[in-house]
Amino acid sequence: MKVYGDTSSGNCLKVKWVCDHLALPYTWIAVDTLKGETRTAEFLKLNGAGQVPAIELDDGRALAQSNAIIRYLARGSRLIPPDAFAEGKMDEWVFWEQYSHEPYIALCRCQMFYLMFPAAALAPEKVKRGYTALARMEHQLALAPFLAGDAVTLADISLLAYTRLAHEGGFHLDGYAAVRRWIAETEKFLGLPPAR
Repeated sequence: MKVYGDTSSGNCLKVKWVCDHLALPYTWIAVDTLKGETRTAEFLKLNGAGQVPAIELDDGRALAQSNAIIRYLARGSRLIPPDAFAEGKMDEWVFWEQYSHEPYIALCRCQMFYLMFPAAALAPEKVKRGYTALARMEHQLALAPFLAGDAVTLADISLLAYTRLAHEGGFHLDGYAAVRRWIAETEKFLGLPPAR
């Protein structure tokens, strides 16, 4: 299997983390999104949306979208709960991540970390919605060790990618003790060094 990704992207790292955790054999193909490498004719044949991550299976079939990829890769593993309702709760968080978390936390990070915006230049509504997302996570993680219950699932991997780097987007986690605990425990589970 080939994994096409950019290690500066949380969405790409989700795929790498799942592959590494499950000891899935793969070849990492570095794609520099800032240099437009996802817009080449060759890459667009692999993923017409022109985005990373994408995987290419040994038989030539391709799959894109980070959460779809990790869902596919983790089938049959303990990263997906065996109980149907618990699996549904995991999916609830995975889908929420792309709609109500990533567009705010990751966007602010992109603007500050890559485009060098000062925090004062961030759109106030994006910042507000980012903190709303963190507050929802804090509430859940005060009730349970992980997002979908007592064990790490794809929900945690999906949301860890950008939450652990929220500070790079100007988000302060001082008032989010449960989120900070969860970050440390999920990083440890995955064998990751603490985020810088």
